[in-house]
Order: sequence, then structure tokens, then C-alpha cells
Amino acid sequence: MSFFSGIRTDNIPGPIVGNPLRGLCEKVCIQVKKVFDACLKQQHIVNLPVTLTNFTPANPTYPLTFVSGQSSQTIAPTFTDVTVTRFADRPNFARISGTANIPIDVVYTDANNVQGVATGVISLPQDVVLFLPQPSIIPYKIEIVASAIIADGTFSDNVFTLEGCVLMIIKIVAETELLVPSYGYCQIPPCQEFSQNVCDGFFEMPLFPSVAPASTTLGNNNNNNNGLL
Repeated sequence: MSFFSGIRTDNIPGPIVGNPLRGLCEKVCIQVKKVFDACLKQQHIVNLPVTLTNFTPANPTYPLTFVSGQSSQTIAPTFTDVTVTRFADRPNFARISGTANIPIDVVYTDANNVQGVATGVISLPQDVVLFLPQPSIIPYKIEIVASAIIADGTFSDNVFTLEGCVLMIIKIVAETELLVPSYGYCQIPPCQEFSQNVCDGFFEMPLFPSVAPASTTLGNNNNNNNGLL
């Protein structure tokens, strides 16, 4: 089982059914990363040169032919060279500029038709307006979440010129302690073990053959009788 299978109780995460106040038991202080503001940005990149490194296998035979590419699943994007300029006429708002650096993995084949993978970084300048909290002892941070798909690429002089799509979320966050209503601790159900038994399905079959339901049988008899009359 899991949170979303099996019997529903008040202490299992999921949709609220009925009165949302039912089951509330306390106010709790939780330590979380609060998002003060965020914005979504989509970019179509064209003719973007990216130098590749960390070739696997090492020392491929040039030239390389692009196969596919996407944002790295293991290395997080970063936001660097950040400049924050608050607006005098708009309290709590600021112009935020910087560079979004998105690590990518590029799959290629070399001149010997050996497939390999190399890493690179897409660097894109950003200039946006976001809400900023007032200065405090616990500072806010600017973070990004990004995903990229590389549709095409051409290789020249150890550089891939890429075309693709990038989606990123720029966020203003801070580590905070929030007071929230609580339904108590989660009830963790036991895991449902995956098993693929060759006898599954066979043992679930009925022991003896079943017959048609009585109503169906009678209906067929009536039809047959009507046909004979």
C-alpha cells in the first residue's frame, strides 16, 4: 500500500472529504523554505555555443554527431552574477538580473560510430521583476529550477552549437519557521511488495467452470421459444 492506495483515514495525505476542520488537533511550528515570489520563464534557444567536457568514453574521434540532449539529472542549476535593484516607488519589488547556468548532458556518436555522452552548461542572462521581503536576520535567497531539452546541434572546433527549449522558475526563498494547522503525524502504511509470480492469475481463476446467470439463461430460452412459436 501507500498514501494513495488502501483505506483512507484522517492522518493520510490526500484530498479532504467533508468538513476540513474535522480532525484538526494542534498548531505546529515547522521549518520550511518559504517561497515569497516566483515567476516562470520559457526560452527557445537558437545557435547557442556550448563547450563540452567530461567525455565518456574519453577521447572520442572527431567529428561528433549530435544525437540528443537534456538538462542534467544530477547537477542542479545555479543563478550567478546576481544584481538586485529595489524600486523606490514600488515597495518590496526589485529588478533582479543575473545568469542562469543550466548543466546539460549531450549524447553523440563519434567518427567511429561510437556513442558517448559529454557535459556542458547553458548560460542565459536573466532580467526580471520580483517581490522581495524586507531585510531580516535570516536572509532571502534567489534560486532557480530549470529543465532543458536540446532538439538539435552541430559540432565544430570542440563546440556544439545547440537549439532547444528551456523552462525555468526563478524564486525568492528563505528558511523560515511557519505556524500551520496540523492533523497530527502521518500514518505510514506498509509497503506493497512487488511480486511477479508465475502462478498469479492461475490461482485466482474459479475452480469449476461458471454458467451463465439465470436471468440470461431464461432470456435466451424465451428468445428460442419465441422463435419456435
